[in-house]
Amino acid sequence: MTIHLINQLMTSSYKKTPSIQVNGMIVAGWNAIRTLITQKSTGRNIIAIDCYSGIHHSELKHQFSQLEHTLFVDTKDLFIPQADAEALTKRFMTGDVLFGYMSNISLTEYFDPRKVNTIRETVRGTDGRIIIFGPGAQLVTEAGMLLYADMPRWEIIQRMRRGEAEGLGTNNSKEPFSFQYKRGLFNDWRVLDKHKRSICQKVDYWLDTVIPGQPKLIDKETFYAGMDKAATTPFRVVPFFDPAPWGGQWMKEVCDLDPSKPNYGWCFDCVPEENSLLLEVDQTVFEMPSVNLVYTRSRQLLGEPVESRFGKEFPIRFDFLDTVKGGNLSLQVHPTTQYVQDNFGLHYTQDESYYMMEAGQDAHVYLGLKTGINKDDMIRDLEKAEEGGFIFDADQYVNKLPVRKHDHYLIPAGTIHCSGINSVVLEISATPNLFTFKLWDWERLGLDGKPRPINVQRGKEVIDWQRDTSYIADNLVNRFEIVARGDGWTEEKTGLHRTQFIETRRHTFTKPVTHYTNESVNVLNLVDGAEILVESTENAFEPMVIHYAETFIIPASVKIYTIRPYGQSEGKECMTIKASVRV
Repeated sequence: MTIHLINQLMTSSYKKTPSIQVNGMIVAGWNAIRTLITQKSTGRNIIAIDCYSGIHHSELKHQFSQLEHTLFVDTKDLFIPQADAEALTKRFMTGDVLFGYMSNISLTEYFDPRKVNTIRETVRGTDGRIIIFGPGAQLVTEAGMLLYADMPRWEIIQRMRRGEAEGLGTNNSKEPFSFQYKRGLFNDWRVLDKHKRSICQKVDYWLDTVIPGQPKLIDKETFYAGMDKAATTPFRVVPFFDPAPWGGQWMKEVCDLDPSKPNYGWCFDCVPEENSLLLEVDQTVFEMPSVNLVYTRSRQLLGEPVESRFGKEFPIRFDFLDTVKGGNLSLQVHPTTQYVQDNFGLHYTQDESYYMMEAGQDAHVYLGLKTGINKDDMIRDLEKAEEGGFIFDADQYVNKLPVRKHDHYLIPAGTIHCSGINSVVLEISATPNLFTFKLWDWERLGLDGKPRPINVQRGKEVIDWQRDTSYIADNLVNRFEIVARGDGWTEEKTGLHRTQFIETRRHTFTKPVTHYTNESVNVLNLVDGAEILVESTENAFEPMVIHYAETFIIPASVKIYTIRPYGQSEGKECMTIKASVRV
C-alpha cells in the first residue's frame, strides 16, 4: 500500500506545536523568576509554591530554597507515612492489574494533622520570609503569594516511563509503568485536580517546568487572558504520538514524525485531560495542561447544557490509530455505562466510532458477532486462548468487513470490534480512558516484550450478544444521511448510534459553509483537503488556518463560524467531520 499526502504534497504541513497568542507577562529562567518573586513578595512574608504530580521535586525545591528565607517547609515532610498513604488508597487501587476505582479522597487526607498543627505554630512564631513548597502548600497556611507548578499529564506519563515521577505520598517511581499510571489515573490526578480547581482563583503565578532547566512563569492576568481567548476562539491542543505493538507508518509522513522510529500507532489530537495547551506570550511559549481551560472556563467552552451534564469534564475525544504496514489492534469490547458505574466509579463509558482516514485494498474492521454463533463456544475459545497455546479464530465468530476511505463505523459500548491492518482510523469517542477490555491479541507481545493483559472475564460480562451481522449492517455501518445542502456544500449526518451522546456531521464543500455550535463544544478534523480557513461571521476572532488531519476545537461560545477551502485547496473539494454533544 502506497501512502501519499493529500493532493500529493511533498512535505507535511501538519502543525505539531499549535499555540494561542496572548498579551501579558512572562519571565523565563530561574534567576529571573527568583528576582520577580523577591520584588513582588515585599510585605507578603509567606510564599506558597503548590505543585502537581510529576514535577522534578528536587530541582524545584533546590531552586526555591535559594530565595532568602527564615523558614522553608516541604509539604512531603508533613504527609502521613507511605504505608498509611497506600492504606488510604488501597480500596481505589484494588487488586486488578489495570483497573481501579475512581477515588474521592481529598488532598487534606494526605497530611498528618499533628505535623500540620506543629508547623502552623512555628509559622505563627516566625518572622521573615517563609516558603512552603510542595503538593497542598496552600493547605498548610494562607499565603501572601501563591505559585502553582503545573504539569501536563502526557509529560507525567513520559516521566513515569523513565522512572522520574513519584506518586502522591508514595515513592513508586521504580514500579512498572502500568502500576504508576493506574495510581495516577484512579487516584493521584483526581485528588490533585480537585485541589487545583479549588485554588485556581487564588493563584498569583503559574509555573511551567516541562523542559528541565528552562522554567517559565506567567502571572494571573496572563493566565486568564489565555483562558478567555481560548474559550472564545478556535484553537488546537498539542498532539502527542506513541508507538504501539500494531503501529503503522502513515503518521510519519502526514504528521512529519521521526522516520527512524519503528512505528507510531497513536496520535492523541484532542484529549484535553492529557494534552498540553500552549500560550505564546511575547514570542515565548508557556506550556500547561489543556484541562485548565475546562476547569476555569467550562461554560464558555462546553456550553451550558453540556456543562450541566458533564461538569468540568471534556466529553469528546479524537485520536488516530495507524496500522499502515502494521497489524490488527486487539479484539476488544468497551464496558456498558452500568458496568463502569458499578466497577470503576465512572459516570459514562467509552462509546466510540471509527472514521476511516485511509484504507488499503486489504483494510478491514472486525465489528459485531456473526449471526447464529454459539456464545458459550466463543467464550470457551477466548478463555483457552487467554491461557495460552490456543489460537482464537476471530473470523469464525466476528464479522470481518472490508473498509474504504471515508467509511464510518459506529461502536456503541458492548460491541466487539477491532481495527484491522493497513488503515488509518480517526477514532471519535467519549473521553473515559483505559476502559478497553482486550479479548484476543493475536499472540502478540507488548512493546515491553511481555504479553499484554487480556480481560476475557470482564469482557464476557459486557458483550452485547444481540449486535450480530444483521444488526451491524442495519445500524452501525455507514449510516449516512444528507441533512442539508447549499451553494457548494453538502452536510451529512453520519451518527453516532442512538445510544451514544455524540452527534457527528460531515461537510463536503468547495465554497464557504456556515456552522453553528448549537450550545455544544464542536470538535472537527480536516479529513480531506490540504487546508481550510475557519472564520468568524462577525470578526469576533482572527481567522485560523487548519491543515489536513489536524483536529481543532470550537468553543460553544463562538455560536456561529464559517469554514472554506484555503491556500492550496482554493476552489477544490474539502471535507470535515464534526462532533458535538446532542443537546
